[in-house]
Amino acid sequence: MFRSLSGFNYRVWAAGALVSNVGTWMQRTAQDWIVLTQLTDHDAAAVGFVMALQFGPQLLLLPLTGLVADRFDQRKILMVTQGAGGLLGLGLGLLTVTGAVQLWHVYVFAALLGIVAAFDAPARQTFVSQLVGGANLSNAVALNSASFSAARMIGPAVAGLLTAAVGAGWVFLINGASFGAVLVSLMFLRVGELQRSARAASKKGNLLEGFRYVRSRPDIMVILVMVFLIGTFGLNFPIFISTMATSVFHKGAAEFGVLSSMMAVGSVVGALLSARRDKPRLRFLFAASAVFGVAATVAALMPDYWGFAVALAAVGLAAQTMMTTANGAVQLSTPERLRGRVMAIYMAIFMGGTPIGAPIVGWVANEFGPRLALGVGAASGIAATLVGLLWLVKYRHLRIYYADRRLSLSHDGRRRAADLAAEDLAATEIVTAEVTSQKG
Repeated sequence: MFRSLSGFNYRVWAAGALVSNVGTWMQRTAQDWIVLTQLTDHDAAAVGFVMALQFGPQLLLLPLTGLVADRFDQRKILMVTQGAGGLLGLGLGLLTVTGAVQLWHVYVFAALLGIVAAFDAPARQTFVSQLVGGANLSNAVALNSASFSAARMIGPAVAGLLTAAVGAGWVFLINGASFGAVLVSLMFLRVGELQRSARAASKKGNLLEGFRYVRSRPDIMVILVMVFLIGTFGLNFPIFISTMATSVFHKGAAEFGVLSSMMAVGSVVGALLSARRDKPRLRFLFAASAVFGVAATVAALMPDYWGFAVALAAVGLAAQTMMTTANGAVQLSTPERLRGRVMAIYMAIFMGGTPIGAPIVGWVANEFGPRLALGVGAASGIAATLVGLLWLVKYRHLRIYYADRRLSLSHDGRRRAADLAAEDLAATEIVTAEVTSQKG
């Protein structure tokens, strides 16, 4: 489960990332809370707009961010983005501590942080392959997800307590300082032991090459469609949890933090279970989508606070299993020279759908109540499962038949020529890159 931690570079990176992730979740929790309770009169749409500003740049800057990750030193990119993120956290913290913060300030800082994150995400995702060998890449991706989920378990609870005790401004300041942990870890890496990948050559059509590759891969396409559906309408947990906590259960900041942490418990379990597997498999992706839809439905119907908290743990487990599997499947099946651009597309679809979904879900929460808003998230899981089933029917020849007085499923595992051609192309590109490297 923890085999990637046997390498020095990954251990150092993981330690710094965990500290920074805790700070990030502290800021997200405190930010959503002050927007909902201090800067507006429980306006869920405003929380959705903040999320849209924070995640929208990943979609708008998509072609450029992926190419930057493929063309330039990813370690240096991360040092720039992490430093910028720290300064933004400190800036918002100072405004809040001094009592000068207004809603438009939060909007501006969310948008600036979104621009920084747009360049950080593909570089961070592809940098993992430099820290570990190819055999451990799937494990490292899952452990990264476990770290992020563990931070989600710790950060919101700490943020809720600190917000109630000393105010949200100090939470933002702590987050700004936490970026220093990643900067220190990047400086202490053994640069000579990094497993450098081939850089994308400067040529015409570089920006569109990632799109052409994804279009030739039906298996990646179905993953992206499923990730879009759930990422856009199902992963708006700041809206779901904050509105359920305040409007339905009438709880305060500390209880809001506990709910976020309960969901993170399930997320950690899902990520660690994914780390145990030798490689990501699409059947786990499809099953996790279905479980997510069912668990979110149960959470929306829960009559009391603690029942809702337990249901959130199941939601977190399903969501994390799906996203970890999707991330690993895309990374492992993509040639190194295209990985930055393909992962930029993945992250843009995963996070960039938020500007579409968050305001819609926030409006539903305002007009029809938090339970129905959570029902929208549940519907996204069911819709993603149906997309996966249709793909299985078309490309894996899934069939349902009746025999011996029971329904059974079967598929012959055959794939269309387009799939095989795409995989052959990917394999050829990898071999060509290795041969070129050896000749060099």
